[in-house]
Amino acid sequence: MMNWRLITDDGATASFGLAADECLAARVGASESEPTLRLYTYQSHCALVGRFQNLDNEVYREYCEANGIALNRRPTGGGAIIMGADQLGVALTIPGAGDDSYSRARELMAQFSAGVVKGLQSLGVAASFRRKNDIEVNGRKIVGLGIYRAPRGGLLFHASLLVGLDIPLMLRVLKTPFEKISDKEIATVADRVTTVRREIGREIALNEVRARIADGYAAAFGVSLHAGGFTADECRAISNLQSLKYDTVEWVNQTTAVPDALGSAKLKTSGGLLDARVTLAGNTIKAAFIGGDFFAAEGAVADLEASLRWHTADPNAVAATLAEAHARRAHDFSRLPLDSLTQVIQQAVRRAQTAESAARADPYGCFVTPEGVHA
Repeated sequence: MMNWRLITDDGATASFGLAADECLAARVGASESEPTLRLYTYQSHCALVGRFQNLDNEVYREYCEANGIALNRRPTGGGAIIMGADQLGVALTIPGAGDDSYSRARELMAQFSAGVVKGLQSLGVAASFRRKNDIEVNGRKIVGLGIYRAPRGGLLFHASLLVGLDIPLMLRVLKTPFEKISDKEIATVADRVTTVRREIGREIALNEVRARIADGYAAAFGVSLHAGGFTADECRAISNLQSLKYDTVEWVNQTTAVPDALGSAKLKTSGGLLDARVTLAGNTIKAAFIGGDFFAAEGAVADLEASLRWHTADPNAVAATLAEAHARRAHDFSRLPLDSLTQVIQQAVRRAQTAESAARADPYGCFVTPEGVHA
């Protein structure tokens, strides 16, 4: 039976938490550290963007800075997240030399998420891996996933598990297609995400969830976990990486030349009013929200929205994906015509594209070239 070290720590700063994960991945890849499962929390709160995101596209920087919310950038891809005492960070670092990780990232994330899924299922949460990088419960996201391959060969699997979540705070920190924060917008987001406490219908300490996740990994991978801490050599290496990378504005503020653009559209249909909002990054749909006064089964709309996340904005591809998602839950959307749904989403996409073109034509606009000072 293989042995993995289990590290549990709480209240990590954003820069330390990320530096520790990357450092362990590198050292495990070079056989300088043992394979490690780290289950930890950050100081409340911090906002972490994905490796290739523009921080100012994803978070309200002024609000964060005024309220002491730390900002940083993960080594892994994916979207922006908020982390704190009620969100469990999962970092699995294992050898991965010679592994072509990014060409089969989805396969690896499905594989390594098995420990989280098993732990949640032991609590009675019907969680499963879905789509590209999510673990969901009845169409609601409960865990976000990411993966990173260190140049020295180690693999880092990242997960952020929502044990609890302050949705109004999240909407003040992370940017969404919503123009304001109201009870309606809060309810809309609550229909798309869920937490462990919500799913089991009671309070549960984060430590109990952490213990279940650890047991889930031991069972899913047939490994023996032994509790340990960072070694002195690891602490020195983490501190060095923290000061050279994760504490620097050059890393945190890296930008791309692709601005985000928002578009919205409304349409009256036989099934009710449709209100679609779309966020584009280049020719990719980052997020889509569908509201209105129509009737549909709980979770069906969230399922449809998720099918468009990180999806090409090509109108034919959008139509095909919507048709597939609509057919998959035809009974749930019986009063919502597919052609109307397709029309309103494509209209929102076109308006976002128009807004982006206008921004690019603005002689006073400023899109900074990626600095790329760090690997």
